[in-house]
Amino acid sequence: MRLINFFLYILPSVLVTNFFATGVKKNTVLVCYGKLSAESIKGYGYVILESKHYSEKDIKIIKEQNEKVFAYISLGEVNAHAAHYKQLKNVTLGKNEIWNSYYLNLREEKTVTVLMSIIDKTLAKGYDGMFLDNIDNYTIHGPQKDQRKELVTLLRNIREKYPKNLFLQNAALDLIGETSDYVDGIAIESVASLYNFKDKKYALRDQKQFEETMARLKTINTTYKVPVILIEYADTKKLNDKIIDRIKPSGFQYFIGNIDLQTLPKLK
Repeated sequence: MRLINFFLYILPSVLVTNFFATGVKKNTVLVCYGKLSAESIKGYGYVILESKHYSEKDIKIIKEQNEKVFAYISLGEVNAHAAHYKQLKNVTLGKNEIWNSYYLNLREEKTVTVLMSIIDKTLAKGYDGMFLDNIDNYTIHGPQKDQRKELVTLLRNIREKYPKNLFLQNAALDLIGETSDYVDGIAIESVASLYNFKDKKYALRDQKQFEETMARLKTINTTYKVPVILIEYADTKKLNDKIIDRIKPSGFQYFIGNIDLQTLPKLK
């Protein structure tokens, strides 16, 4: 667990107070994979960005205006348009049709080498850490469930190489018992909300499902001392407000935005 290290990085800050206090007052997280002007990103506890859009100068500006800045990386898939796709396309394990991406094979030395190189270059630009996506691919129902051991080994190696940086795990609640020593927080998408990819419609998640997941998150937060970030999706102010009403009592920090995550949130 990296809780002590995590708090040393963000104290003193209202961020810590808001994180554990009941009744989150505002959206303290920004997740955006499109290009924004560095000057427009300000006032957030966590900022999660696509690194290719920003220079070292941009990151310096963004860090001055926000608490912590993270760069996105997928440890489970590579998009067909990603710069490193050509390097890995011949060692992937199949395609995710929804996102036009391909499943990574962590048993291939080339895959691990490329991922570590991306992390090296990204952190050198000044980011506080990395947002690790598609970790759920390695859970029991994921396409790479047989590479769970390899994933944990990769996370351990990343932590050992970068002990002073911060790493956020996206989803994969089933793995937190094995990964908590190597990450500084866990993010999870669509706890209160639900997006239907077939119909392209936003909605609230079933109340029972919401309550069950939230109870589980609270247990994880208490047991492993790992901060929790909620990433929710909405396209209208009405739905946005309903989501806030649901998640507010948890005290968890949150982001509510559009499903493509390419712009600042737009609500009708």
